[in-house]
Amino acid sequence: MWSEAEFFIYRVSYFKIKIMKAKEKANELANKFISKSVFDMTDEELKEQREQGKSFAIICIDEILKSIKKDSDFTITYDRALKYWNEVKQEVILL
Repeated sequence: MWSEAEFFIYRVSYFKIKIMKAKEKANELANKFISKSVFDMTDEELKEQREQGKSFAIICIDEILKSIKKDSDFTITYDRALKYWNEVKQEVILL
């Protein structure tokens, strides 16, 4: 049995890891939509590409969220998937 302090440390660590994974996925998705090397772009082009990448990533995440179907046998999986993709979406918005 864990003490309250051990459980608290576990939950904080778990939460940090989960946020990092969502943030990493957000970066990965947004970067997939940047069409050329950042070294070949002006600052204005880079800014436009980043905003476009974010917009496209959000469209993809919205489609993923729509496609997740709730199944009574897999409620936990459904809830986790829904939560994860909503976290990724928030991270994309924060990019």
